[in-house]
Amino acid sequence: MKYDYILFDADDTLFHFDAFSGLQQMFSRYQLPFDQDEFQRYQRVNMPLWQQYQDGQISATDLQQRRFEPYAGMLGVSALQLNQEFLLTMARLCTLLPGARELLDFLKGKARLGIITNGFTAMQQARLEHCGVVDLFDPLVISEQVGVAKPDPKIFQHAFRQLGEPDKSRILMVGDNPHSDVLGAQNAGIDSCWLNTTAQPLPVGISPTYQITSLFELPALLHHPI
Repeated sequence: MKYDYILFDADDTLFHFDAFSGLQQMFSRYQLPFDQDEFQRYQRVNMPLWQQYQDGQISATDLQQRRFEPYAGMLGVSALQLNQEFLLTMARLCTLLPGARELLDFLKGKARLGIITNGFTAMQQARLEHCGVVDLFDPLVISEQVGVAKPDPKIFQHAFRQLGEPDKSRILMVGDNPHSDVLGAQNAGIDSCWLNTTAQPLPVGISPTYQITSLFELPALLHHPI
């Protein structure tokens, strides 16, 4: 294979991330109805906070607290408690995406695998254990712990140090988000593979080395990169 080191994003790359189901299940414990309209209201708060986090304007704690503040007063619990319950609920709901198990079985022993995620520490280990893949990834690089988020090259540089500073031409980043995963790899000087399952147009200024529509496509590409 062309690559000895393959770094993956987590949410919606390896793992199914159904935030609506997680929130609905969590709020049901508080007898709070949570439908798609309420989910859209949540996202109008949550998504700008994620952008600010990825831009380095707010901390992980700021994001986790502020996105649940509208519900905290209503339910009489702290925003950070709601966030913790949400992350643990999401870990329990987690499943691997189609093709992920087959891909990881194919790569085992052929390349060193790692994860670089903008997700949060409380969910990662529980999710890896729940899906039975906890022993496959080293390093596991979490933005909350590093202090910077993708696409900042510093989080990639942290991963490179964990890998022992290998030749960058031997490293591939695989992710579904062109703005964090692909641009991040671009900024860090490594190749990238964009998992574009919904045929989205390529954003201006972002250039993945490869593009796939399914994880099932990656083994053949790794044997014969184009």
